[in-house]
Amino acid sequence: MLDPKLLRESPATVRAAIARKHLDVDLDGVIALDTAWRALLAEVETLRGRQKAANHDMAALKKGSPEFLAKVQEMKAVSAEVKAKEEGLKSLEEKWHAAMLTLPNIPHPTVPDGRTPEENRVHATHGSPDAASPHALPHWEIPGFGNLIDFPRGAKVTGAGFPFLIGDGARLSRALLQFFLEEGVKAGYTEVSPPIFVNAASATATGQLPDKEGQMYETTPDRLYAVPTAEVPLTNFFRDEILEEDALPVLRCAYTPCFRREAGSYGKDVRGLNRVHQFDKVELLKWVHPSASYDELEKLRTDAERLLRKLELPYRVLLMCGGDLGFAQAKKYDLEVWAAGQKRWLEVSSCSNFEAFQARRAQIRFRVKATGKPELVHTLNGSGLAVPRVLAALLENNLQADGRVKLPAALVPYFGREHVAFR
Repeated sequence: MLDPKLLRESPATVRAAIARKHLDVDLDGVIALDTAWRALLAEVETLRGRQKAANHDMAALKKGSPEFLAKVQEMKAVSAEVKAKEEGLKSLEEKWHAAMLTLPNIPHPTVPDGRTPEENRVHATHGSPDAASPHALPHWEIPGFGNLIDFPRGAKVTGAGFPFLIGDGARLSRALLQFFLEEGVKAGYTEVSPPIFVNAASATATGQLPDKEGQMYETTPDRLYAVPTAEVPLTNFFRDEILEEDALPVLRCAYTPCFRREAGSYGKDVRGLNRVHQFDKVELLKWVHPSASYDELEKLRTDAERLLRKLELPYRVLLMCGGDLGFAQAKKYDLEVWAAGQKRWLEVSSCSNFEAFQARRAQIRFRVKATGKPELVHTLNGSGLAVPRVLAALLENNLQADGRVKLPAALVPYFGREHVAFR
């Protein structure tokens, strides 16, 4: 959530942010609600002041005197007015808070302008797509692929986009997760195993609500949400808490299955493992001092890139433009690997800085040593990494003439052998 002071003192900044992100937000309506709420709050506070003054005056009067009885009548009238206005204030405050949640985060000055993914900027590249195996095929066309990843039976049991991973498919997924987690710990992150269901307050704190409710799976009657990413439970670990300044930065990593409805997705980009409703991912998350957050973003990106380098996958780093940035992010990099069989780039990680946007919603603060006053932390997160598209790229890029897949050396200790067999 944005600082209300920014809305009041620099509405042009907020309007420009909405325009840069190409969002449809009724900013004038939010400003009108803010003005009305503050005006009514001032009225209520004035009436409360009159109550307090009347109480003070009554204490000096003789009980039962005409002056005392007059003050009693005055108090009754003021109390009734306060009660009525407080009810209106509560309703208006709820509307104000809901309206404030519709305002997006402010893009960092280094975020390029643009509306579509085609306007994202290539920030860096590593490796050559030409180095991939000459035998590459789209992973779903590799002979025997169904013996490792069974989509038809998953659709029978649950629905489309919920595949079974079998044999070497399951083993390779587990190897990747173990590799990602151990590399995360080596980089200084503490491993956490979080809940995979969260409440509405947690989803609101990270920005999934009210922006992405249509993309999440919700339970009834408890109204719990299956996590779309470990970012949600991890970020909320410190909700409504104050950290000590010396504790920053706090680094955590976590594996969870992730659940996304992916409403509206269709076409060639969703074939095979490219877009599924349930998948495994390791998340990297940081709570940092505001003065260090953009240095920490670069370190976060480097941590995610290190995994791709060790997996010997060609990749590129995109700096997202305003229109493709996302509602809650101030700045975001996407990491995409080259899938040689499909001859296209696949996103496997997003590394984002939210500045204080999530922390204000979640009230995650740190105590400044010099003043003893609490301030909001900055939160950052990145995928480190998501399994399905990494697995797809490994299968496609490393397919050998004999139909097997040769694994990169860094993954062999986790998988137990150098080749993946489809039969």
